Amino acid sequence: MTRYSLWSLLREGLRGHTGWQPAWREAEPKSAYDAVIIGGGGHGCATAWYLAKEHGLTNIAIVEKGWLGGGNAARNTTIIRSNYLYDASAAIYDHALQLWKGLGRELNFNIMMSHRGVLNLAHDDNEVRQLRRRVEANRLNGVEAEWLDAKQVAEYCPIINMSPASRYPVIGATLQRSGGVNRHDAVVWAYARAAHELGVDIIQNCEVTGLKIEAGRITGLETSRGTIRTPKVASVVAGHTSVIGAMAGLRLPIESHPLQALVSEPIKPVNPCVVMSNAVHAYCSQSDKGELVIGAGIDAHLSYTQRGAFPVIEEEIAAVLELFPIFSRLKLMRHWGGIVDICPDASPIISKTPVKGLYINGGWGTGGWKATPASGHALADLVARDEPNAIAAPYSLERFTTGKLVAEHGAAAVAH
Repeated sequence: MTRYSLWSLLREGLRGHTGWQPAWREAEPKSAYDAVIIGGGGHGCATAWYLAKEHGLTNIAIVEKGWLGGGNAARNTTIIRSNYLYDASAAIYDHALQLWKGLGRELNFNIMMSHRGVLNLAHDDNEVRQLRRRVEANRLNGVEAEWLDAKQVAEYCPIINMSPASRYPVIGATLQRSGGVNRHDAVVWAYARAAHELGVDIIQNCEVTGLKIEAGRITGLETSRGTIRTPKVASVVAGHTSVIGAMAGLRLPIESHPLQALVSEPIKPVNPCVVMSNAVHAYCSQSDKGELVIGAGIDAHLSYTQRGAFPVIEEEIAAVLELFPIFSRLKLMRHWGGIVDICPDASPIISKTPVKGLYINGGWGTGGWKATPASGHALADLVARDEPNAIAAPYSLERFTTGKLVAEHGAAAVAH
């Protein structure tokens, strides 16, 4: 694998960039693998890399029905934070945050990680109590978090509308300084490149059409490019988790909804951090290209569509203008929709299933991207050992029958 460096960039620049090698080889499906991962997004590629790197499983494949990173990985707003309320959530999201900090160096790829800070705004006394409780819970779990009063919020992000006469006056906020954003496609490519180097086959344009199950055990899968035999299948397909579950006769506690986002025309740097508001119901950051990246909550209806709808866009823009009146004259450049799968407690599933050898990673709602490295790490442990590690254990399917839910609707911010 070519090691990227300043010297290699200079050398290839002088050559007209003619010497770069493909980051990974486009593989043809083999007849059999030790394990197959369905889904070539961030979580799927991370799972493959950790399986190969930490567990020595190299006869494995990633099968992706489209192109690598072309699903939800390409349709999110890349916000990174770990300031969730409950112990189980703090464990997985902060594990991810710590991995994010060194991931670019470890994978030798610029993932454009920017630790610019994440503000969660409070607009009334009830939100103040909830958010300050979360700060204290974070500190007990060793998660970085702090409380800012209104004056400190204005100093940290001067463009926020701090007028006490506004419809939703800002009276405080939580701040996670190490939170931020990164580049979604770069993360997928970095994991795929590193996994390929360790022997993982990457198979694009290969849709899974069925699972082969004998005596309650996975024996393979049917794809648009033929049958593949394998004793282990890990489903990491975001909004289509319930579709894969149905192929195995499983009815999963998951609903799929469209989630829309949009970007403005590019402007000079004005927004120094990520700003989130539950009451106003919007969040906003600024990309390295200068675009404002804006999102809010899910569409209420169930759907597998990736199309947007103007009423939702109008609500998002109206909400952002409550927080940032200075953006009122900007133009909308583009918008899109992704498919998010949501569990009843707004927390994910990382679990074995009643079908031996079938593992499910899904139900992340709108919080999946920030968990990418930890999700892949935990799922790789589960696939390799057939037992969850301490981080994955609270996210088993059994919690929906035992009642041990990880109810994170509030800490999911504007998502649900």
